[in-house]
Amino acid sequence: MQETRKGMLLVLSGPSGTGKGTLGARLLEEDKSFFFSVSVTTRKPRDYEIPDVHYHFIDDAAYDRLLAEDAFLEHATVHAHRYGTLKSEVYAHIDKGENVLLDIDTQGAIKVMENAPDCVTVFVLPPSYEVLYQRLHTRNTEDEDEIAKRMRNARGEIRELGRYRYALINDTFDEAYATLRHIVEAEKQNTRRFFYEVPEKL
Repeated sequence: MQETRKGMLLVLSGPSGTGKGTLGARLLEEDKSFFFSVSVTTRKPRDYEIPDVHYHFIDDAAYDRLLAEDAFLEHATVHAHRYGTLKSEVYAHIDKGENVLLDIDTQGAIKVMENAPDCVTVFVLPPSYEVLYQRLHTRNTEDEDEIAKRMRNARGEIRELGRYRYALINDTFDEAYATLRHIVEAEKQNTRRFFYEVPEKL
């Protein structure tokens, strides 16, 4: 029996500050079957971000051209900035049986669910709103007004939890990551990802 496996599209989503980026980075480091889909954005890079590694940083004119070309699997405006996932970044791997990780906001994740209903969606939650505020404040990448906006947005994002296949509370990182690995390993065996050629004679 010959097996052909279709790649998995794994979507990690949740409010800013829940640690989804750190969880995804650990998965990419330890599981070489996964590739990171680099999204495009019109916002400016943060100090630690590397262009074309963390994001493709583009201007509004380039973003509009991609929209006109129907190049996005999903796109959304988040915190007054535009983001999008390129179809080319995803399907080049999926079609070869490789797995793809998307780290995107809730708006984008819902659009991916609509356009790629066999994707695996994981919503990363904080243990509490108080902890979420502390994490946003500690990372020192936003001012108080921006943190307040992200906290307000978090409540709306969490209301969409029921749309996702899995919920993952990131209280202790090691435990959260172990749970994510269990989800991934189970989904790798999902029968929807297998195609078998059964010989006429066994």
